[in-house]
Amino acid sequence: MSGRRSRGSVSEEEINELISKLQSLLPTAPRRGSSSQASTAKMLKETCSYIKSLNREVEDLSDRLTDLMATMDQNSPAAEIIRSLLR
Repeated sequence: MSGRRSRGSVSEEEINELISKLQSLLPTAPRRGSSSQASTAKMLKETCSYIKSLNREVEDLSDRLTDLMATMDQNSPAAEIIRSLLR
């Protein structure tokens, strides 16, 4: 690999910065002491797992909200509040 970067490529420093920012968004991730590929790969796997768990939570809440809306009077103030929150 040559020392020159092609247009659109990202430097190792930029990648490390982006990895650190991503890690800061994870609720349980310990702070990185080193930037080894192994710890980066582990952190990316944890990130994927976290995103999948958030997706499952959103689907569950959506199902629960659908069930709730099906049981309430669509013209009630509570139904209107829920609709306004979803806009």
